[in-house]
Amino acid sequence: MNTSNILSRQGHRMLQIGIALLVFSGLEGFVIHSLPVPSLGRSVHTLSALQGIITLVLGLLWPRLNLRATASQIAFWTFLYSSFATLIPFVMAAVWGAGNTTMPLAAGAAQGSAFQEAIIRVVIYSSAPPFFVSMALILWGLRLGDAPSPNGN
Repeated sequence: MNTSNILSRQGHRMLQIGIALLVFSGLEGFVIHSLPVPSLGRSVHTLSALQGIITLVLGLLWPRLNLRATASQIAFWTFLYSSFATLIPFVMAAVWGAGNTTMPLAAGAAQGSAFQEAIIRVVIYSSAPPFFVSMALILWGLRLGDAPSPNGN
């Protein structure tokens, strides 16, 4: 498969994921009031909507990136990992009524068990390095110049 096809398919997949995140945000909005910490539920609602919009924008932009196949794969997967490794700890914290040690503004006084707090911390902290890798590759892919050849070289 040539590079332009890979970029196009990845962009389309990002559009699908972006819409799914918006649907999740809308549905999650119905249960905010029933979560142990409604402020965390509101954070999940807002964060998933924001990530949905960002993913949609990147999906539209993706086919225009000037990246080779390997770089586009790395950018694609590191972006998605960082997005979900940010969202999932907020969901866990909202469901568990935890998160004060990692996200005190959203969690307030909600304190989970040491295990719950550790899981939240490990997952959310693991999102930063892949995010910076993906953003660096995307920024590099936005450079002007010759597009990769059709065979990906």
